[in-house]
Amino acid sequence: MDTLIGKIKKIIISGKAVWPIIEGGKGIAISDGRTSGAFAAADAVGTFSGVNAKLINDNGELVPLIYKCKTRYDKHNELIEYSIKAGISQAKIANVLSGGRGRIHMNVLWEMGAAERVLHGILEGAKGLIHGITCGAGMPYKLAEIAAKYEVYYYPIISSVRAFKALWKRTYQKISSRLLGGVVYEDPWLAGGHNGLSNTENPELPQAPLARIIELRLFMNEANLTKTPIIVAGGVWHLKDWENWFDNPQVGPVAFQFGTRPLLTEESPISLEWKKKLLTLEEGDVFLNKFSPTGFYSSAVKNNFIRELQERNLRQIKFSESADEEFNSELATGVRNRKIYITKNDAKLTDKWIKAGYTEIMKTPDSTIIFVTRDKFEEIRRDQVNCMGCLSHCLFSNWKDHDNYSTGRKPDPRSFCIQKTLQNIIHNGDIHNELMFSGHNVYKFKKDPFYKDGYIPKIKELVDRILSGN
Repeated sequence: MDTLIGKIKKIIISGKAVWPIIEGGKGIAISDGRTSGAFAAADAVGTFSGVNAKLINDNGELVPLIYKCKTRYDKHNELIEYSIKAGISQAKIANVLSGGRGRIHMNVLWEMGAAERVLHGILEGAKGLIHGITCGAGMPYKLAEIAAKYEVYYYPIISSVRAFKALWKRTYQKISSRLLGGVVYEDPWLAGGHNGLSNTENPELPQAPLARIIELRLFMNEANLTKTPIIVAGGVWHLKDWENWFDNPQVGPVAFQFGTRPLLTEESPISLEWKKKLLTLEEGDVFLNKFSPTGFYSSAVKNNFIRELQERNLRQIKFSESADEEFNSELATGVRNRKIYITKNDAKLTDKWIKAGYTEIMKTPDSTIIFVTRDKFEEIRRDQVNCMGCLSHCLFSNWKDHDNYSTGRKPDPRSFCIQKTLQNIIHNGDIHNELMFSGHNVYKFKKDPFYKDGYIPKIKELVDRILSGN
């Protein structure tokens, strides 16, 4: 690591010189005021989640969200109002803990329900407490406009130069390039949670990041953004692995975002059982999938939750509403035994699934049907009815946060209620039966001597360790 001495230097992020270490923002309260405040106190950049954060009152007590309304629209508004108050409370906590050092950022998903309203509400209520906004999971065209109103820096999260070009040419260059604090390049094959793998890219054929970063820098140079840093996210563990990126003119100013490593710290709000599980995972235990109701690819730990989704989607066949030469086997569905038609070969599969207890048939928006147990059928229907509008567009429930509040498509039973499962895992800690997002490098916890004998560091210790090259 001696070769890194002198290479790791402070960099200007959101108007202040800090270490090139940024906490990756994780939704549903998994990065919060406590973690972001600790990163900032270590002269780095802390990032709390503005996605359904926990509301902490002035006495330091959690104020739970209890829905009082019945309709999706009304519950959606309750969720948004709570999220704004909660984000403000987390910004206050982060600032106190930072001691005025480092920088505090807030992370939001552009595809979350009422993203613009949440951004305006938190930034208005926490003026001067938030220095930058990171935003991905969609194309945040209005991010620059919102940042300019509150004089904060903005950091779009993209996974290709194509995405940044679109953002830059459509709005960013016209509004406030001065406040473009950096461009977060998130590796779509290695990052945890939702990522930006496009339909033209093969999830099975990952591409090395350097060529993609160089392509991004070339465009940024053309746009007179030579001093604007690129923030590398997804797959970052040791800075020694990126030694050749420092002082590299093809890369330019660079910083690094750590999403997975902050999970295993004392300040991390996840359960102790979850932290212990991280120390046991092997390479390949994280699964890149497209089950999310957002429609985006995402990466999560293979557990009972993921396995059930895999199996549910495998018990899927095409059908026709009318008989023809191909679809000539009759199948009765629902309580009214309405007839649909499937192929002769698929009829053999359906007999097998029904005998195994998967007796309930559910139609998808794509002229297919899936087979589930009675209990799973009731759970899916209940979750769809209980939708609280957490996304701008939800495949699972067919909610949309504007116009007529419907996507116009059938609800998709191949997906799940993301709000429910992420709230459950952070509040109740069931790491086996709930969605457990993670980056693909999580297996390195088990191999890294820093975590020997199950050691869980403080965030300051983690920052010092990262600065050592490890």
